[in-house]
Amino acid sequence: MGDNIDSDAIAKAYAEVRDDAHADTWAAFGYDGKRIVHVAQGSDYEEFLTLCTDDDRVYGYIRVETGDEMSRRAKFAFITWIGPSVSPLKKAKVSTDKAFVKEIVTNFGKEFLCDSKAELAYTRLLQVLEQASGAAYGTGK
Repeated sequence: MGDNIDSDAIAKAYAEVRDDAHADTWAAFGYDGKRIVHVAQGSDYEEFLTLCTDDDRVYGYIRVETGDEMSRRAKFAFITWIGPSVSPLKKAKVSTDKAFVKEIVTNFGKEFLCDSKAELAYTRLLQVLEQASGAAYGTGK
């Protein structure tokens, strides 16, 4: 990986989002020049959305709670955001750079490649992750 990615900071944020005892439910990774760095993390998904601007590339690791009244489960999504105003050269670089991030962020139920805010809707992520998780049992209440 080398100097093009801040592996330690990204690994720390990833571990905190995965940790049941930690309040943060998302972490965002972006660019400082050509280097991929940990940008922010938090517990309000709307804050994550503010980082996904038209002229930026963002990698996100998101935790959602799924299940029913009988059983709650954490599910994880990996998001690659490419804003609609990102230059073609930077868009092309995402495929290589995303591979570096995914060497650290390895555990997720679904991967999303998004270039419009509608694709980032929390309800959409939740629905796709629930469908990917298999059977849903409950008491019917």
